This record gives sequence, C-alpha cells and structure tokens, in this order.
Amino acid sequence: MADPAPVLILLGGAGDLSMRMLLPSLLHLEADGLLPEGLRIIAVGRAEGDAKSYRRDVAARLKEKDELAEAWKALSARLDYAAVDAATPDGAKALKERIGEASLTVFYYALSPSLFAPVTQALSDVGLIGETTRLVLEKPIGRDLETSRQINAVIADAANERQVFRIDHYLGKETVQNLIALRFANALFEPLWNNLAIDHVQITVAETQEVGERWRYYDDYGAIRDMLQNHMLQLLCLVAMEPPSDLEPDAVRNEKVKVLRSLRRFTAEAAREDSVRGQYTAGTVEGQPAESYEAEVGRPSGTETFVALIAWIDNWRWKGVPFYLRTGKRLPARRTEIVIQFKAVPHSIFGPFGDRDIQANRLVIELQPHEDISLTIMNKRPGLNGEHMRLQPLPLSLSLAKALGEEGGRRRIAYERLLLDVIRGDPTLFVRRDEVEEAWRFVDGVADAWAEAGVEPKPYAAGSPGPAGVSGLIERSKRQWHD
Repeated sequence: MADPAPVLILLGGAGDLSMRMLLPSLLHLEADGLLPEGLRIIAVGRAEGDAKSYRRDVAARLKEKDELAEAWKALSARLDYAAVDAATPDGAKALKERIGEASLTVFYYALSPSLFAPVTQALSDVGLIGETTRLVLEKPIGRDLETSRQINAVIADAANERQVFRIDHYLGKETVQNLIALRFANALFEPLWNNLAIDHVQITVAETQEVGERWRYYDDYGAIRDMLQNHMLQLLCLVAMEPPSDLEPDAVRNEKVKVLRSLRRFTAEAAREDSVRGQYTAGTVEGQPAESYEAEVGRPSGTETFVALIAWIDNWRWKGVPFYLRTGKRLPARRTEIVIQFKAVPHSIFGPFGDRDIQANRLVIELQPHEDISLTIMNKRPGLNGEHMRLQPLPLSLSLAKALGEEGGRRRIAYERLLLDVIRGDPTLFVRRDEVEEAWRFVDGVADAWAEAGVEPKPYAAGSPGPAGVSGLIERSKRQWHD
C-alpha cells in the first residue's frame, strides 16, 4: 500500500487571496516541478459547489498563457473542493473525512482574523491538528495586542510554535531577502550601517487602489493596523537588526524582536508632532475620478487611510537616526521602497559649483512595482568644465533583472517562496509569536497616543501625495521625502 500523500487545505479557498495569489503561485510551482509528488489540494468554502465547478471557476480567474496549459492540467488534477463551514463541529468532521490519511496536513487560513480561533478550536476538537500538521496564518493576527494574545493562546493550545507559520508576504519578495545578503555578505555596507554614516531612513508603502470590497474589514483596522503593524515594521526590522549569528530561523527572528523592543513608545506629544493621519476624499487617480472613502463605506468614518510617523530606535547603532514611515491608499503612484540616506561628506573641496552639485549618497531598495536596488554616488560631469570641477549623481544598479537579463528569470509571486517553505518546514521568513505581540505593543501605543492627543484623520484628495502636514513632518528637519 502506498504511503499517504501530503495535503494542503486552503481555508477560504474561493476567496480573493486564494484566487488572486495562492492558486497562481501553486500553478507556477507546478510548472517548475516544485510541488511534492502526490500533493492534494483541498479548497474549503461555505458556498455550495463541487470540484468540477471549482476548477472551472479557478481556470476562469487564472486566464493563464498557453505555456502553462500542461501545468494547469496537472494542478487541476490535484484540486478538490469541500463546501463546509470549518468553524463548526459538523463542518470540521466533514472536512476530516474528506482529508483522510495524510503524511503532512497544511491548513492555510485565508480567512478573516476573527475566524482564526474558532476554526482552530473546531479542527483541534475533531483531531485534525497533530504532530504532522502545520498552520499558516495570514496577517493581521488580531486587532490589537489583547486580541492577538487571545488568538495566539488558542493556536498554542492546539499546536506547537514550530508548527505555526505566520505569513507576511513582503518577506517572500526577492528584494527583501536580498537586503539580508546586501548587508551581511558585503564588507562595503555593514561598517557604514549605523548612526555615524546614515542620516535617516525612509520606508514608503503607497497604493493607488481604493479600499473597495474590503471596507468592512478595513474600517475596523485602518492603515495603522493593516499596513504599519506588519509589512512596514517587518521592513524596519530587516533594515535595523543586528547581524544574526547565522541564518537559522530563531537567530534571525531573535534580532528582529530586539529591534521591536527598542522602538521608542509614542506619547501624546509625539502623536501631535511626529505623526500624521489622513483619510482620502474625492479626487482623481491615474486620470480617473475617484470617490471618497466615506462614499465607499456609505457613512461618516474616523478611520485613517493614510499614516506617516517618525520612529526612533533607542539603541547604540541607531541612536539619533529617524525612521520616516508612511503608507496610504489612493496616492498618485503605487510603490514600495526603502531609502537609506547617508550623511553628506564632512567637507567639500570642489568650490562653489561643486558644493551646489554635491549630494549625499543614497541607497534605494525598491520592492514594487519593480524590484531593484540602486546606490547613488557622485561622479565628475564629463567634458571641459572651465576652472571648476562639476559633479553629478549617478546610480549603480544592483538589479538582478538588469544584470542577468533573461537568465534572471521571471518575477516570482512572493507567496511561491512562502508556500514552499511551509511545505518544507522552514520558518525563517515567517513571524514568531513574540514578534507579532511586540509589533502590536508599539502600534497600540501609537493608537492610544492619538486618542489621548485627539489626533483625527486629515482629509486629502484621492490622487494627491497625502494630507497637510506630511511634508512638514520631514522638512522641518531640512530633509525631503524621496518622491
């Protein structure tokens, strides 16, 4: 008799995340021959349906090119669909019967965070969570520190921490992983990676999209909980962490936790001076009219769709270096980037023209819409410049796509790497429980300081760079946003 095969269960298998990210990722992994032999995939949803109708719906959503036709044929043979409510005892029992014997069972929670605890409890009660089970949780886990602890407590009762994989898909991006290589595989950068050489750091996550169908979730969470608590703080940790002893999962995650614990807590005064909240009103985005957030929600709302703040890391490496964080929806362009702004040279020898030309070095790590790393350095302008040397900034690109051309391969979906790591049992790129809770502790402090100081969202027109005050946040220290 053949050994049991591994099973991947997509809880919320008919939802937006599964259709838009998870299933395309699985299709590409299938095309590359990276999925385990015999792997079964069971999509779970409350809507009525069967495997045949589900496969038809997935095929219509994927709309893949002809070269993936064989991969789709192979993937569709793995796909099954179970119309059950996994949060109920009857639904969990029915799902257990459908799963049967398995060498490995991976439950991917593509669900609302409010369902994490009841689903886990139901699965545990029918014996579906054992030693060969892995639980994959999407962000955010909870709405604040207290609810996060409640969810994590239920998870901890059902499974060991080594079985829990908390996803932040930004950590699966090639450029984010390359940041670790850039810092710790090059003698050039690490000696300069401190407050002696770096003036400030900017982290920007800008979206052109509206809240749309996610408004029920988003109106309860806002930009600070939807983006700052996870994506932005994870990027901050990778920039700011100390060199780990090695690349073992806990060695990396231990250093990230230290950064989160070193973040200076917000006060009411800091909330007024060092942060800006905003909410988009009607405007124009990419040449198209855009309605206000409140029009989308259908009622007045005090939820922020934009947040910018100054974070300070109180340790030896980063003492005195401001980290400027900003994120928002309905902004002029979609981009995610990290900017490491180095200090200016202490003394210029180039005279009045050179002094005017010279710029401090800048390292820009771009995550989207393109993945690229570039270092701006100063160079002599070519030609005969009279008595004075003229200078100009030139970028040095560290882009794999530019360096390797077609050999660089296609741009992978971040979830491909993360799904593979879950199946292989490698937790390095996933977030540990204490990381999640430390991030919530900082974010809760900001939210509490806003409430104490009476900081309300300021309006900004859709398609504009953000609300009044966001420029002043950085310009009052004679710095500028990288736009």
